[in-house]
Amino acid sequence: MSRTLKIALGAALTLLAASAAHAQMAISDGAHARGCFKAAKSGVSTDQGMADCTAAIDTERLGRSDLAGTYVNRGVLYLRRQAYAQARADFDSAIALEPTLGEAHVNRGAALIGERRFAEGIEEIRWGLVLGSEEPAKAHYNRAMAYEALGDDKAAYGDLVKAADLAPNWPAPRAELQRLAAQRQ
Repeated sequence: MSRTLKIALGAALTLLAASAAHAQMAISDGAHARGCFKAAKSGVSTDQGMADCTAAIDTERLGRSDLAGTYVNRGVLYLRRQAYAQARADFDSAIALEPTLGEAHVNRGAALIGERRFAEGIEEIRWGLVLGSEEPAKAHYNRAMAYEALGDDKAAYGDLVKAADLAPNWPAPRAELQRLAAQRQ
């Protein structure tokens, strides 16, 4: 991998971890679970948000779907902290509760990409897209980063185009498309 690609990939993975590139789950039950959702939706990972997520999981009587969603939301907060193993464990817990929860698979893929397990991340995101993701543009964007890391610029470009088409007001995919085009010249 070239030094330029390593730098670009590092920046992209940092964006993947720090930006709103992860899909959170709306929760209907439990004050702590709702606080956890708000924290995940906010785009930052605060200690209070983490505490709300953990309290919801440990103490609130949540239905199966809300519990799975709370695991996804806490996993998103872990992703933002670049705590990929903890994030993946929460996504695994969500999948154990709701195996067809697309967001859990998509975000698990993002955690795998963060761990530089690119091929596994691509497959997990693919499966999440098949199951249905509320924010497929983010899934395509994250998968593009993994494809690029593996040297498959054509697949990366295709996913970035798809992300840009699905979320025309989101600047990240367009910026990456411009970067890829500039590298080709």
